[in-house]
Amino acid sequence: MTNYNRIAQAIDYIKTNFKQQPSLDEVAHNIHLSPYHFQKIFTEWAGVSPKKFLQYLSIEYAKKILKEQTATLFETSFQTGLSGTGRLHDLFVQIEGMTPGEFKNDAKNLTINYSFQTCQFGHYLIASTTKGICNLFFYEEKTMVYDELKRLWKKAVFLQAEDAHQKKVIQFFNNDFSDIQKIKLHLKGTAFQIKVWQALLHIPEGHLASYSHIAKNIQHATASRAVGSAIGSNPIGFIIPCHRVIKSVGGIGEYRWGQTRKAAMIGWEAGKVYGDE
Repeated sequence: MTNYNRIAQAIDYIKTNFKQQPSLDEVAHNIHLSPYHFQKIFTEWAGVSPKKFLQYLSIEYAKKILKEQTATLFETSFQTGLSGTGRLHDLFVQIEGMTPGEFKNDAKNLTINYSFQTCQFGHYLIASTTKGICNLFFYEEKTMVYDELKRLWKKAVFLQAEDAHQKKVIQFFNNDFSDIQKIKLHLKGTAFQIKVWQALLHIPEGHLASYSHIAKNIQHATASRAVGSAIGSNPIGFIIPCHRVIKSVGGIGEYRWGQTRKAAMIGWEAGKVYGDE
């Protein structure tokens, strides 16, 4: 059996049995591998660890229950196979950046700080929660971009203010790169979207990748269109570097905030990395 077939079998097993929250040892035993070897090849092929993959499945199922039913948090935890509401809470905060109750109520009472800034690539709105940066949108019209932010977080409480998370991004655009690795993100999206956005974060500065390359990296080689859609939905411009993705057949490709801005970003990074070479 090839590694591909083993991983496919493991994914099927986890999908079928996720409500029982199978352990690493249990899944590894099912495909006749040692836990260490299984962990290694699964992460290489799937792009995430078996534990993280199980967490994504669990949270997506829990979100479906919370949105479509009147189940309590305890009932949702039980139906998802989690040990209790505390575990459900921890998963939501870790993956969704909000509590299960906030998710069920469309982020009601979640406080989002936002501010309007300007950098070498134009005007941008930056928004953050206590967890990290949740949105960075370049814009031409201030009212329209603020309306877009409110549509994404329908029941959140908005406060026009700069916080520590935002200041690190502002410093970066001011050519202070000392804290770039410390910028924290608060991502809200489907498991597939988050996986694509995580892949974008691994494209080195000054380098470019194609949509098909990203699709292969996340083990969805035939899903270039879906990958393109996820990239187009990137909620945090530049910091999640969707501008580094171009067409494999040539051409800079589309960009949510305009091709001219995308070309400027690529050129700025190339100059920063390679200088006058």
